[in-house]
Amino acid sequence: MSADSILTTVRQYLEFDPTVPVTLTPITKGASGRTIVRVVTEEYEPFIGISWTDERPDNDFYPKVAHFLEEKAGLNVASILHENLKWRVALVEDLGDEDLLDLKDEPWKEREPYYRSAFRQLDKLFYCRAAKDVEFNPSFDAGMYRWEQEYFFDHFVEGLQGGDAEALREAPEFLQLADRLGASAKHLVHRDFQSQNLMRVDGKAYWIDFQGMRRGRQEYDLASLIYDPYMDHSAEEREKLMDLWEDIAEDRPAEQVFRECAAQRLMQALGAYGNILRNRKDEWYRPHVPVAARFLAEVTEGLPIGEKLKPVLESAIG
Repeated sequence: MSADSILTTVRQYLEFDPTVPVTLTPITKGASGRTIVRVVTEEYEPFIGISWTDERPDNDFYPKVAHFLEEKAGLNVASILHENLKWRVALVEDLGDEDLLDLKDEPWKEREPYYRSAFRQLDKLFYCRAAKDVEFNPSFDAGMYRWEQEYFFDHFVEGLQGGDAEALREAPEFLQLADRLGASAKHLVHRDFQSQNLMRVDGKAYWIDFQGMRRGRQEYDLASLIYDPYMDHSAEEREKLMDLWEDIAEDRPAEQVFRECAAQRLMQALGAYGNILRNRKDEWYRPHVPVAARFLAEVTEGLPIGEKLKPVLESAIG
């Protein structure tokens, strides 16, 4: 039904009758719960069709957030060409297939311009005031951070690792972490700021999959990109990224806050990997589990939650 909705919307937008050929090629990368296709016709340049259901409420935020980011915030995103919100369909600019993850094995000089571009936009977002007519997802409060922790306990500790997470659920250190981060200042964050969601277009980084945008801590996005399990940055590379961020933002985040945001993000990522591996049987994510576990062990070393997590992370790292 999703592909049919996209095709009907395309024909309406282009004013094509049913005899004009239109090709829809699925784009399967990612786990956003949407149907995404490349639309190809003989007369027009290719563009992207996106369809979603009401299964994930955050997807309904995509069109207005996209308009806001492009028109008000001045960020690099795909322009929306046409939308049919009744059918939950959007037709957007085609940014191509090259993302930041493709540069994983390339030298730093090849990656640096795209990280610089991404960081400049992240810094710009920090100072951007949200328009009153744009609705975002619920803010990162203590309850949202706690939800991420529970997601990690359910799908990773118990679901994927087969452990017992009851002691972790009852540990006050996790509740205190959620309370600390949830009481912080609120700025707009992408919420899934990682290499697959940064497309490479004409030497610049373009943001995608930002439908989960909400108010929270900027350090969460920064940690998401620096401790990106897909890229598996070395300590030296992470330091280069921090230097680059300091050059742009003229400041470094407080170390403990940054480490705590990294811990939250990595718990969320491991929960997602567990959920996808068990319920979607998508084995592409499995090699990233030990990387994320290793990162989580590193950022929590010396923190109150570190000793609590140590046994389950050691078994995941192998």
